[in-house]
Amino acid sequence: MLPVPHHQILTTRRDFLAKAGAGFGALALSHLLQGTGFADSLVAKKPHFAAKAKSVIFLFMEGGPSHMDSFDPKPKLNELAGQRIPDSFGKVITAMGEFKSPLLASKRQWKQHGKSGLWISDWLPHVAECADHLAVIRSCVADGINHSTGVCQMNTGSILAGRPSLGSWVTYGLGTENANLPAFVVMQDNPASVINGPRNWGSGFMPALYQGTRIESGSEPIQFLNTPEGVAPEQQRAKLDFLTELNTRHAATRHNSELEARIASYELAFRMQAEAPEAVDISRESEATRQLYGMDEKETSKFGGMCLLARRLVERGVRFVQLYSGAGSKWDAHAKIEENHGKLFKETDKPIAGLLRDLKQRGMLDDTLVVWGGEFGRTPMSEKGDGRDHNPTGFTMWMAGGGVKGGQTIGSTDELGLRAVEDRLHVHDIHATILNLLGMENLKLTYRHKGRPENPTLNEGEAYRKIAG
Repeated sequence: MLPVPHHQILTTRRDFLAKAGAGFGALALSHLLQGTGFADSLVAKKPHFAAKAKSVIFLFMEGGPSHMDSFDPKPKLNELAGQRIPDSFGKVITAMGEFKSPLLASKRQWKQHGKSGLWISDWLPHVAECADHLAVIRSCVADGINHSTGVCQMNTGSILAGRPSLGSWVTYGLGTENANLPAFVVMQDNPASVINGPRNWGSGFMPALYQGTRIESGSEPIQFLNTPEGVAPEQQRAKLDFLTELNTRHAATRHNSELEARIASYELAFRMQAEAPEAVDISRESEATRQLYGMDEKETSKFGGMCLLARRLVERGVRFVQLYSGAGSKWDAHAKIEENHGKLFKETDKPIAGLLRDLKQRGMLDDTLVVWGGEFGRTPMSEKGDGRDHNPTGFTMWMAGGGVKGGQTIGSTDELGLRAVEDRLHVHDIHATILNLLGMENLKLTYRHKGRPENPTLNEGEAYRKIAG
């Protein structure tokens, strides 16, 4: 193998910009480069079979919400509170090593809700009113024991960096329904970075156009979208045409997906200047709708705005929207879980219920899949006296809409909530189930990378088909 010439640039500024996760470097749409293979990449595609859902809103509680304080009541836990976990459970290894702390009681009040009688705690009074729409999966299992590996796996299927995110696979498999908006959008509730940053919504080894676009709340949700003051549309168009000509000449003799994605991203950004401002302007919503999402209350206004914007985007054809609550692992309650979770459930409960109700009344819940959960759950044992440690061996997620049969509980954990024991669903199974509801078989959705056919679930995972109605 010949040595690399000393003058060869291994990573150019263009490469860096194209791979940056927060801008338009990864956006492109199918018809922008007519007549090329790249042009067809994001055209709307037929699924493998008839889909029940056409879009996804993933509500990600970053840091790991406690399942035995929300959707998985454990009377035995309170009965044995203060005692060591029984020997029958074996050695318990957590993020902090072998765990020997006493069991921590749940202070929650529990009731059955809806015609289905789902058990939901008093931390979620609004979501509880939507119980008959929920399929609560109590038997989720993951491999990541810390936040970095856990969040990475819940987003990409692997605890190791470098693979495409689930949203990227969905975009790759189904394309887009709106040529003037991103196909995959990400939002977070505070400036703190989600652990691992943009790799959570990155495209990994697939072309850069499939990665997500992060947008913000406020007057300019999509950075650098607004036309500079004093610049006429004709000037903007001329500048773009000239830039495209230069980039296209450069790309003609090079096969560089990031460069092609960047060329198309400029075109998308230009068209978004017409459609996106209306799409992200939640001030256009009625006061009744804004109140439904809790935007008139200080605690719920932030996440409520995100949920409302998610509905507006999906309504306009965006394929995959991911919302992060507690960005920066704020759900990580190693201490003072009552204070921590009480605050975060207060911020998210009403907005999430508002989202479900709004989708339902608009006739959108039938084909919009809503997913709720974090990277793992929490232990039944105490940490620091009043908190709980990470628990990937048994935790809860739920799905609603998108063909899901509501009012059902799937699987179970043991009597203390430590490990999943019935109908265990690994992250790969969860991803396979989401893809299945979108009309795709996880093992048939492939992308060749270095001569190897890759799929979203690393040749594992089986869709839980009983979740569908």
